Amino acid sequence: MSALRAANLAAKFALELAAIASFAYWGGTVGSGAVSVAVAVAAPLIAILLWGRLAAPRSSRRLPTAARVPFELGVFALAALALSTAASAAAGIAFASAAVVNAVLLSVFGQWEQ
Repeated sequence: MSALRAANLAAKFALELAAIASFAYWGGTVGSGAVSVAVAVAAPLIAILLWGRLAAPRSSRRLPTAARVPFELGVFALAALALSTAASAAAGIAFASAAVVNAVLLSVFGQWEQ
């Protein structure tokens, strides 16, 4: 059981990284030239800054669980939307499905505080 709990936390981290990549990929499809480069850099940077400030375990300004869970799920939902827009609906649905399964397991294992 502890291996499954550890794997679930690793999956959450992988989802966080995939969300950042999704925002960058989406940004690269917005506009053309300098605009797409700027958005491809800015979108993941904003996500990283907000996550680091509001959701990171070691942040001094980490949101309380009741506010952080919807924030984290909102970031994952936006990443799924970005994938659906930039790549394919299937990619967005796959990402969203993985995020939902991970959230359910985080709740079952009581891991939202980790």
